[in-house]
Amino acid sequence: MPKYMLIMRGTDESNAAMMADIDEMMASTHQFIEEMVKAGVLLAAEGLDDPARSVVVDFSGEVPVVTDGPYGETKELFGGFFLLDVASGQEAVEWAKRVPAAPGAKIEVRRVPGNDEVPQVDE
Repeated sequence: MPKYMLIMRGTDESNAAMMADIDEMMASTHQFIEEMVKAGVLLAAEGLDDPARSVVVDFSGEVPVVTDGPYGETKELFGGFFLLDVASGQEAVEWAKRVPAAPGAKIEVRRVPGNDEVPQVDE
């Protein structure tokens, strides 16, 4: 079965709304994860730390440059993911529609190619 990643993308506003009622959001997310486990589709799920604690390694120059924090101007930030093993992209979309998310957040659904689809280097 193909794998799909549900990528959680939030804005400052949606992240603030989520934090305003974090206990309810955590309970809803825990229940959602349990549903995916019971359905046998969840392979992995992770959330990310505060973007203010991140660094960016920029390869646009001759030497990589490391800066604090997320990209200079961001409208949306990658906040975490669910990795699912489902029968189709449509099934992944149906799961994505059930993700507990704050208003303004988005869930990007992307297929993860199998090893047989990645170009191999001949040795």
